[in-house]
Amino acid sequence: MAALSTVAPQIVQAMQVATIVLGAPLVSGVISHVEARLQGRRGPRILQPYYDLAKLFRKETVVSEDSSWVFLVAPIIAFVCYLVVPLLIPVLTTYGLPLGYMGDILGGGFILALAGFSVALAGTESGAPYAQLGGSRAMTFGALVEPTILFVVFAVALITGTDLPYALAATVRSSTSEMVRPAHVLAALAFFLVVLVDTGRIPVETHTGTLEFGMIDEARTLEHSGAPLALLKWGAAMKQLILYTILINVFVAPWGLAGTGKLSSVMLAIPSLLGKAIVLGCVFAVIDNLFSKLRLFKITEFIASAFLLAVLAVLVYYAGGG
Repeated sequence: MAALSTVAPQIVQAMQVATIVLGAPLVSGVISHVEARLQGRRGPRILQPYYDLAKLFRKETVVSEDSSWVFLVAPIIAFVCYLVVPLLIPVLTTYGLPLGYMGDILGGGFILALAGFSVALAGTESGAPYAQLGGSRAMTFGALVEPTILFVVFAVALITGTDLPYALAATVRSSTSEMVRPAHVLAALAFFLVVLVDTGRIPVETHTGTLEFGMIDEARTLEHSGAPLALLKWGAAMKQLILYTILINVFVAPWGLAGTGKLSSVMLAIPSLLGKAIVLGCVFAVIDNLFSKLRLFKITEFIASAFLLAVLAVLVYYAGGG
């Protein structure tokens, strides 16, 4: 009976990927519903993202005459990148899985950056002005976000002595004092702002609108249709859940994870992760709706504040506050 109740590490790792793939639309649906309620609207159904994906996969794919094979391949590359990252981070377990130590947080960041580059390249290949505008803006602001992520990783690596996600989560779980370290708090806040930027929840971008003044992520997918558009939207939801998972299970609240390979523990970790992600997403939705949209160039100041927090985390560590 003990053997039957224990899940092989390879299966648990596959379950981590499946949790991100299948749970991402649910998290997005709940956040969209809550956001609509905050704005006084009825809003879409919680399961609406699943219906949208099914509809898009059934639709015909239309390709511009000006685009090349990159236009169709890039969404697939981005989707595969989002499938790789859950192999590296603690999604369901506290213990390392077979592929959990083949890359650190920085490596996962590079994979996410490759996915973002692929999406921007696909938009540029369409030849449409708005898609090219969105891709250019995404790459410009991405170049400002990447140094912030580097400083966050550097600060956390100084505090814990490693930048492996599983080891970082274990350090935070070891005692409450690890969470309230000034350097760790500043690094976590910096990453919190980075997640706001990467998920389009900052009070600058209109993440669900198609107005030119606020289009960034939405603009890159305007020319796609059918299955490629479904992969892009599904990948965006997966990216959001991946960033939420890193913030929750590595920086803020690495609890509720399975400490053993028992099937019951692993299964309980799935609703625990999705519940924490939904709560965090609702917090982001509240932040997004509390502020009026600012002018686009203000986004650099927003990212600069995150970068400043990451630098302060390093300075505080060396000053004895880490």
